[in-house]
Amino acid sequence: MNQYDVAVIGSGPGGYVAAIRCAQLGMKTAIIEKYGTLGGTCLNVGCIPSKALLDSSHHYEDAVKHFEEHGIDIPGEVKVNLEQMINRKQGVVDQTTKGIQFLMDKNKIDVYQGVGSFKDATHVNITNEKGKTETIGAKHSIIATGSKPSTLPFIKIDKERIITSTEALKLKEVPKHMIVIGGGVIGLELGQVYKRIGAEVTVVEFMDRIIPGMDGGLSKELMRSLKKQKIKFNLSHKVKSVERVGDEVVVKADDKKGQEVVFKGDYCLVSVGRRPYTDGLNVEAAGVQIDDRGRVEVNEHLQTNVSNIYAIGDVVKGAMLAHKAEEEGTMVAELLAGQKPHINYNLIPGVVYTWPEVAAVGKTEEQLKEEGVAYKVGQFPMRALGRARASMDIDGFVKILADQTTDEVLGVHMIGARCADLITEGVTAMEFRASAEDIARMSHAHPTYAEAVKEAALAATEDRPIHI
Repeated sequence: MNQYDVAVIGSGPGGYVAAIRCAQLGMKTAIIEKYGTLGGTCLNVGCIPSKALLDSSHHYEDAVKHFEEHGIDIPGEVKVNLEQMINRKQGVVDQTTKGIQFLMDKNKIDVYQGVGSFKDATHVNITNEKGKTETIGAKHSIIATGSKPSTLPFIKIDKERIITSTEALKLKEVPKHMIVIGGGVIGLELGQVYKRIGAEVTVVEFMDRIIPGMDGGLSKELMRSLKKQKIKFNLSHKVKSVERVGDEVVVKADDKKGQEVVFKGDYCLVSVGRRPYTDGLNVEAAGVQIDDRGRVEVNEHLQTNVSNIYAIGDVVKGAMLAHKAEEEGTMVAELLAGQKPHINYNLIPGVVYTWPEVAAVGKTEEQLKEEGVAYKVGQFPMRALGRARASMDIDGFVKILADQTTDEVLGVHMIGARCADLITEGVTAMEFRASAEDIARMSHAHPTYAEAVKEAALAATEDRPIHI
């Protein structure tokens, strides 16, 4: 039997990063993956493939709607080749997952393919697709099994017409009308992909706004922008049934007045969040506790009630974000090595990769009001930037929330071009507990989208933005 200092179950961003950091710190490490490729949901059927489709569909939309204004004439009709679009996406996925395999080899991490399950607290069984089982010993184990798409109890996912994000990444045709249940990140991103390439898209959301976990200002601005792109929204609608009739899907919902509304389309994307995935893990054999929401219970060090077993990422409490899982994987590895790492969960940024992109870090206005914190707001519109006008990306704004007394930045919220990259300026500033004035006095290159951050900081500091 092979013996290891650490066995990592799951090879998503949390798992593979944990394994690499453990190996870097001198621990003999194994990683166990159920599927045939490494990288978990994020690399195979999540973050990476969805961004590939978002980029491809964005290029198509630009060619159809904007090239002529830029002075680019294309003879003939611009057409979508969905098969090639999907093939390119898969090529990106394949290249990325092979990169993870390279990193495993580079760091001398043993990779086991099969379902990992606990035999007891220090032994893990690995059952491959042929049903053959082998057992390894592990001084420590890290559970990094991630999450799966959630559904509603009355919805039967047939993976053909009633689908999750996994199936939406490999459709054989452009839907005529895609009904998206859920106005969160995944539903909006994939909804925009198919809207761009010709589908009618209708979003049905239970809450009274889209991206409900983010600042209310971002929610309003994103919906305004997506409505201009002809995506339809039905907020405060409670879905009560989803039925497939041949190639048609019928969705029934009650609006906020309690009146029934019927939606008909050829595809229904069920995007109502994700659930922790512990199926087949057999945590009972190790004595690990699971909470009433299916999450592995951990303390502030991500340690389970069994002292040598840890859990990270989507399978524990907190935001289901790849970069959160990565930080947790690094933290556990360093704790096992006797170091004293920490994570500031308030400074884990959130991003929506629609166009315009949406990004945020820190407290929202709603949270600060609820907590009774006196704060000030500085906001600057993207359309006032020369760079935004040059690229024709004028939707959006940057908003900075700062403490009324100390001027410390408490939250940064932005929507616009390249905000997914831009938010890191906010994270960096807040990690160093910068004031709005600190950001306002930093030199920002011109012309850039980042100038909106400086201007928002000026607005928060002395209400003196330069360019509005």
